[in-house]
Amino acid sequence: MLCIVLGVPFLLAAENRGPAFSLLEYAALVLWVVAIAGEIAADVQLNAFKSNPANRGKTCRAGLWNYSRHPNYFCEWLIWVCFSLFALDSTYGYLALISPALMLYFLFKVTGIPATEAQALRTRGEEYRRYQQTTSAFVPWFPRS
Repeated sequence: MLCIVLGVPFLLAAENRGPAFSLLEYAALVLWVVAIAGEIAADVQLNAFKSNPANRGKTCRAGLWNYSRHPNYFCEWLIWVCFSLFALDSTYGYLALISPALMLYFLFKVTGIPATEAQALRTRGEEYRRYQQTTSAFVPWFPRS
């Protein structure tokens, strides 16, 4: 059932009979490229941090991780937003908005942030708690002092 609901944007986009891309579809494509680049950058930054033995037990604050505790989740969610934006020009395109809303729910309440943060608190303790106090959980933003 979940695959069907998450597949709605793709079905609607495929159903769109417009002869050319709309401005909204071009914007979705540009945002998709930015989101993919952000997700790759976050993964590369975290991998580089983890590969340094001196960082064992520490919290990554390099690059995008200085602005968000979960930049990879944020960029992944943006990708789902792009899929929905691409479908919006289709008949009943507004139904595609269910996918990013559902992904956001899962990231915040089910599988993503709660599990990751609980594990980080168990393994990094007070250092991670300080990171939580200064760094946005999801949307990249300037750190609080």
